[in-house]
Amino acid sequence: MKRIAVVTGAGSGVGQAVALALAAENWDVALVGRRLETLHATCQWAGAHRSNCHCYLCDVRDVEAVNRTTARIIEELGSVEVLVNAAGTNVPKRALEVLSIEDYRATIETNLNGAYYWIQALLPHMRARGSGTIVNIVSDAGKQASPKAGAAYVMSKFGLAGLTQSVNAEERARGIRACAIFPGDIDTPLLDKRPQPPDSVARAKMLRPEDVAACVLLCVNLPARAIVEELVVRPR
Repeated sequence: MKRIAVVTGAGSGVGQAVALALAAENWDVALVGRRLETLHATCQWAGAHRSNCHCYLCDVRDVEAVNRTTARIIEELGSVEVLVNAAGTNVPKRALEVLSIEDYRATIETNLNGAYYWIQALLPHMRARGSGTIVNIVSDAGKQASPKAGAAYVMSKFGLAGLTQSVNAEERARGIRACAIFPGDIDTPLLDKRPQPPDSVARAKMLRPEDVAACVLLCVNLPARAIVEELVVRPR
């Protein structure tokens, strides 16, 4: 039986690692992102499992595009069992003193609203099938505010944690479960947007995207009777 998963932000970082891990476990994975070239690169990284990867161009900030892409995925691949919201961003000028309205809105739209749009688009289909797993890649900034993360990012991640809790509160009786994963520092391209990007020595001590992907697989592969509601993972 075909197992269908949707992964946003699948062109790089954690989203890419999650897509590759699911494809390696023979899921049919809808890779969602804003740049086809990076999605195609993810497919190539899948190697022998590249036929399990399917690229879909979509800006998660655009609710109409999300709804169109959802309809296309279901038509082309089938009913979606797993959604992983991994798309995320931040801005260099992130402190309250310098945060612009435009950067604030862009961060909230990507990190929080984009996840909400995808959840709302797929929940009716999960309800119809009586099962589904939603994994939201949050951040430990969604547990404790940090100047390193910036106010807009922190707000978006606290909101994403609340959204995960709301899914479980309202949908578990329908067989739908949601997990919020709270990683610490991860060595991804997002670090380059920090006001002072970390050097190679600091990056070597961080989590890798595949570490977070392993956490996603744990949440997805657990029996339907179990939910990992929250998972905090930090560098040792």
